[in-house]
Amino acid sequence: MNDKFWQGKTVLVTGGAGFLGSRLVQMLERRQPAEVRAPRSRDHDLRRREDCRTVVQGMDVVIHLAAQVGGIGFNRDAPGELFFSNLMMGTQLMEEARLAGVDKFVGVGTICSYPKHTPTPFKEVDLWKGYPEETNAPYGLSKIMLLVQGQAYREQYGFNSIYLMPTNLYGPGDNFDPDSSHVIPALIKKVLDAMDAGQSEVVVWGTGKATRDFLYVDDAAEGILKAAELYDEAAPLNLGSGTEISIRELAELIVELCGFKGKLMWDAGKPDGQPRRMVDSTRAREAFGFVTDTTFRSGLRDAIEWYSKHRIDEG
Repeated sequence: MNDKFWQGKTVLVTGGAGFLGSRLVQMLERRQPAEVRAPRSRDHDLRRREDCRTVVQGMDVVIHLAAQVGGIGFNRDAPGELFFSNLMMGTQLMEEARLAGVDKFVGVGTICSYPKHTPTPFKEVDLWKGYPEETNAPYGLSKIMLLVQGQAYREQYGFNSIYLMPTNLYGPGDNFDPDSSHVIPALIKKVLDAMDAGQSEVVVWGTGKATRDFLYVDDAAEGILKAAELYDEAAPLNLGSGTEISIRELAELIVELCGFKGKLMWDAGKPDGQPRRMVDSTRAREAFGFVTDTTFRSGLRDAIEWYSKHRIDEG
């Protein structure tokens, strides 16, 4: 932790009320910058350039987390919306940050930008060696434009923009909406709902063969803040756990931790998404000491416990 970096600084965190953003803002406030601004989308729509101009005024550091995201189903149903919204937010925010004299721009992208058949573990040098997996492509390509824009602005204007690519996030406070959730919250909800209803089986999309690298939300937030403090280069950096797990293994572990006694049924007619996904975070470790402190089993238990309490509270 480099608290001196934040002393006297004003910091904008877009998406600061979201899953990752809310955790990052909590950690950032403990570092005691002069001001943390985390505007809500209902007050400032970052697809509108004038709103981007408003939120960056007087800011020293911008951490851009805001994004429209979802799981495979949402990606398949709303590709145009995902492309337009994420492209407009990132492109316009960075331009207005440059014009406003922001000292540092931290762009947070996505592992979905990698080519469909990237060798595992994913290395940053492979980022441009193919087209992303089809259901991820509109989202992934819209987000990677932050990297292109940031490198162009660094070259022409001397603008200090960095670009980070966290892998699949999970943990307490995740999005459990079945219409837009990612695989971990979707499976947790399915299993707990089946237990409530006394059902004997849970249907899971795909074959279960696809693999993912899951990063606990607090580890991601800490990594982003350390990068803001210590990294000032043009090259993109992966942030991941370095552990590869299949969706089948994931589902079986969720079943175990939830105490579900029924069966998993696999709907192979539904898409698996990218076949394999695990990243090499060597560059981030060498650049600013990035490490993950949370084991997958304990992080998954945290997510299940949070959702179990949350849905009881809501009920």
